[in-house]
Amino acid sequence: MGERFGVDRLSEADARRRTGVKWAQPEDGVIPAWIADMDFPVAPAIVAAVRERAELDLGYPVWLDRPQAGPLAEAFAERMERRHGWRPDPEHVRAYSDINQALQVLLHVMTEPGDGVALHVPNYPPFLETLAQMGRTPVHVPMRPEGGTWTFDPELIDGRCRVLLLVNPHNPTGRVLTRDELGRIAELAERHDLLVISDEIHADLVYEPHRHIPFATLLPERTITLTSATKAFNLGGIRCSVAHIGAARARKALAAQPAHLFGAANLLGVEATVAAWRHGDAWLEEVVGVLDRNRRLLADRLPPEVGYRMPEATYLAWLDFGGLGLDEEPAEFLYREARVMASPGPLFGPGGPGHVRLNFATSLPIFEEILGRIGRACTTP
Repeated sequence: MGERFGVDRLSEADARRRTGVKWAQPEDGVIPAWIADMDFPVAPAIVAAVRERAELDLGYPVWLDRPQAGPLAEAFAERMERRHGWRPDPEHVRAYSDINQALQVLLHVMTEPGDGVALHVPNYPPFLETLAQMGRTPVHVPMRPEGGTWTFDPELIDGRCRVLLLVNPHNPTGRVLTRDELGRIAELAERHDLLVISDEIHADLVYEPHRHIPFATLLPERTITLTSATKAFNLGGIRCSVAHIGAARARKALAAQPAHLFGAANLLGVEATVAAWRHGDAWLEEVVGVLDRNRRLLADRLPPEVGYRMPEATYLAWLDFGGLGLDEEPAEFLYREARVMASPGPLFGPGGPGHVRLNFATSLPIFEEILGRIGRACTTP
């Protein structure tokens, strides 16, 4: 597995020579499985595109100061149609540095301090931080464990809110919402006159037999879709994302802002993203195969006291350590006893304590070491 592009070959020694924050931050001897970066080489198509641009011309692009960032909007529209049967209007696309910036811009122009924002919890920590920093009121919709999956009560999405912040596929549980679930959410958004901001950044990392359904295909006139190549193609440092502004009122509000207030996409970010979306699918297929194997290895190798529901998407496992009766947060326990660095559950808000988020996007040798360390730490008297 992982032979053509070598995505499954990284050794721990080679990983420790990396300079990114994932491997640079932990102490010596600690294996990082926290931040959402993958331990895989960059897709050759992306490397070639960035190298060609750098060698040819790094001057102002022809799409300078256009919010659609030239080829980025078209590449996004093409990918959505090819993979999901949805053809968004490229003229309604805006480029941002990342998903967090796009969310803050939209909340800034579409809401006021004190306005309610519904979101599933636990949730991606920067989104929770954004709501707190901007003075928006979170309306929590808890994800509840049920059998081998996660469910929620959609009726909690109600008139207290002005916005629904939908994260689908969900981070950290890995749920992929079904058409029926999304349809019920769409009904409630209509009933309560909600703007829906849908973060779909993990849509390319969905496992069979599950299918990602863009929320904009159900409720286009109320939906703003946020996405990026950064998660599926491991480009976190490239700083490029898109927002498809399906809601006309949001397009009007954005058009009323000063042209340069929110910055612009950078040239190499656009080149890398376009190359990923147009020429990176063979690499991505190999990566998803490795991730699928790793999520299944977790099910086979985790101690029975650790609760695990196999994610339907993403490379992130939401692990429940409540069965171990720990007197500390499990991330602290794993760091000290297993020398594995996972993301602490409390960062993800309600439903987080007693859990960790574990990144399993790594090579087999490294992942087997992680599993062995966790197993030994949980079974040592």
